[in-house]
Amino acid sequence: MLIRVLCSLIALAPLGALAQGFAAYITPPRFEVQVDAGQTLRQVLEIQHVGIQKGNYRVYTNDWSFLPDSSVAFSDTLAPDSCRPWVAVERREVTVEPGARYRYRFEITPPPGTPARECRFAIMVEGLEPARVQGDLNFPVGGRIGVIVYATVGDAQPRLDLARTRVVKVDGKNTAVIDVRNTGNAHGRLEGFVNGTDASGARLEMAPADLPILPGETRSIGLMPVVEDGKQAPEVRFPLTVKGNLEWGKNRLPLDASFAP
Repeated sequence: MLIRVLCSLIALAPLGALAQGFAAYITPPRFEVQVDAGQTLRQVLEIQHVGIQKGNYRVYTNDWSFLPDSSVAFSDTLAPDSCRPWVAVERREVTVEPGARYRYRFEITPPPGTPARECRFAIMVEGLEPARVQGDLNFPVGGRIGVIVYATVGDAQPRLDLARTRVVKVDGKNTAVIDVRNTGNAHGRLEGFVNGTDASGARLEMAPADLPILPGETRSIGLMPVVEDGKQAPEVRFPLTVKGNLEWGKNRLPLDASFAP
């Protein structure tokens, strides 16, 4: 779905207070790939080390869950029906020279006969030398980055429909939210733009939050005004009416709703 890179970093001090420690950028931030049962799919992520000394990293897989608050919980323990046994990584530890890039390979091999489904896991890149925070307290901190992988096996696909609409408080502000249900067997994301008109008569172009909706779940997706670069987000005055079509893949999700606190 890294929508962006999903990080699990301890950030307890200003950047200048950290010594060598974790100093890597990982690309791409997320993989969304297709693989057939009984076939091997090879992929490459790139570790760019930006430290002034050699960087030593441990690489391994995790299962993960996407929590209702949109945070991610990683787990070393195999989840029920985990597909991590299908995954082979190039090596467990890598060393990268200062300023260098390392192309790290991994493979996904669903067993023959695997039914259509989505394989989800994370490739974890963890620094082996903790940095030390200097100050009133002197203690080590570590960092890791989880790169999320979505591998669609066979013809698995999402099936999204609108469960309900509502208004919730986000950072103290009323926000239009749609609850979207996924009855398919792969994750989906909403894209596109819809037209909104608020209580003042202002016309707004609205877009859905870029969040994955996993199979079998109902996810709350915020509708936010589209803001041009350098401009401030408009204040939305409720009630708000929204009309248009959002998209997922080649499908459309019609939306004609009124939002009121």
